[in-house]
Amino acid sequence: MEQKLLNYFQRIMPLSEQEIAAIVETMTIKQFKKGTVLLKEGQISTEVYFVLEGCVRQYYLVEGEEKTNNFFTEEQWVISMQSFGQQKPSNHYMDCCMDSSLVVGNREKEEHLYKQFPRLESVSRKVMEKVFAEQQEIMSSYTTDTAEQRYLKLLKSRPELFQKIPQYQIASYVGVKPESLSRIRKRLLKK
Repeated sequence: MEQKLLNYFQRIMPLSEQEIAAIVETMTIKQFKKGTVLLKEGQISTEVYFVLEGCVRQYYLVEGEEKTNNFFTEEQWVISMQSFGQQKPSNHYMDCCMDSSLVVGNREKEEHLYKQFPRLESVSRKVMEKVFAEQQEIMSSYTTDTAEQRYLKLLKSRPELFQKIPQYQIASYVGVKPESLSRIRKRLLKK
């Protein structure tokens, strides 16, 4: 399992044997059951996660209704950027929408690794650039794409989600009610 994280880092920048050993030594892998809440609105995030297996959903609670804005699956980072980075209360929730195996990190571990291996800060910066670019792409989709286009993009880029995630959560992510998603799917089947 830990090899997935090491492979991820190695694709960004080759690591020395010492760096690999230090990462493995500080790595904590935890199993979370479906429904486990990792972060609640109002909490300050103290941990970041890397998905080895499973899926984590980020959502907002708006007038009692869940509004999903992201799914994090294998080889993706789960970070509440504002809350973890700036130590501000979260304005969203994060939960495991299926049984998940996650690498769990915190600021203390991160700082220890940076002191020991300053080059790892460059790896971290590249990871954050990738995470930020992914988030920016999702945000722009809500401005420029129709719900049907968002659905098709999700189907093309992340087809595995449709086997793992309840349709009402997919509908929420696309920005429609479940009934509207059903109509979109029927319309697409007729094409």
